[in-house]
Amino acid sequence: MPDRAHTEIDLLLGVTASGKSACSLAIADRLNAEIVSVDSMQVYRGMDIGTAKASPAELASVPHHLIDVVDPWDAFSAAKFTEMADAAIEDITRRGKRPLIVGGTPLYVMSLVFGMFEGPSADAAFRDTLRQRADAEGTPALHVGLSEVDPEAASRIHPNDYKRIERALEVHHITGRTLSSLQTQWDSGRTRYPTRAIGLRREKEDASRRINARVRQMIAEGLVEETRRLLAHPNGMSEQARQALGYAQIIDHLEGRCPLEDAIESIKIQTRRFAKHQRTWFRKFLFAKWIDVAEDDTMASVADRAIALIESTPASNAGP
Repeated sequence: MPDRAHTEIDLLLGVTASGKSACSLAIADRLNAEIVSVDSMQVYRGMDIGTAKASPAELASVPHHLIDVVDPWDAFSAAKFTEMADAAIEDITRRGKRPLIVGGTPLYVMSLVFGMFEGPSADAAFRDTLRQRADAEGTPALHVGLSEVDPEAASRIHPNDYKRIERALEVHHITGRTLSSLQTQWDSGRTRYPTRAIGLRREKEDASRRINARVRQMIAEGLVEETRRLLAHPNGMSEQARQALGYAQIIDHLEGRCPLEDAIESIKIQTRRFAKHQRTWFRKFLFAKWIDVAEDDTMASVADRAIALIESTPASNAGP
């Protein structure tokens, strides 16, 4: 286990399509850092285009961790991510490099920086009841039930994400309280590592244009073909991987539920919603320093500002 109390990390936050990946490459190169990716879908091998994964040349220019670590048919979790990220941070610091955490997926970022919420033990009988209902009515029916008792959790959990819906309902069933209200360690300001957090922030219209451009680029680069290839593998894709933003909509098209044009438009809409969700969660980083990025800013100038903040900002206080 790393000595977290004495292991400082630099965290680069940003919503999807904010430019954080390009910025992170420039920062890492100049600060002798290695990148730890905090993206719940970039962990999957073969899911490259739809996750906007770094190119082979970019991956070769700066060492990256937590990319391509599991197969698309495997399950993955925030707990497993945190375990692997801790090991990566220990390895990076042992070799005299700086860990640059880049994200990303709110649950994974929060779990790594502030800690996992353990909650009550599982209730096997209640889980059996939920599984029977899901089999009979579908997972979205459980999501509707969750929205009635914990609308905040429902707003950030995909309607087909059975495992997370199950856990949120189970916590409410056992404790009578919502999952969100029990995640108090995420509001304490105490971090697992001394952390410097820098965020990239864009105007809403600029962010929307960048999202739309990214989606068009993904389609042009072959997202439909990549998804078709993933589905054709004998092991297929896990429920979790099938729910990935971009892939879920293309799967709907490939399985005959909508035309391609509708799937593309849905990706744009859902990506904008996800960016809004990211912004909401990143507000919990009260100690973060935010950089307002203009549409015509060069990434070199943004990286200069980020490095200046990293070098002048004290790390947060790590809790026990």
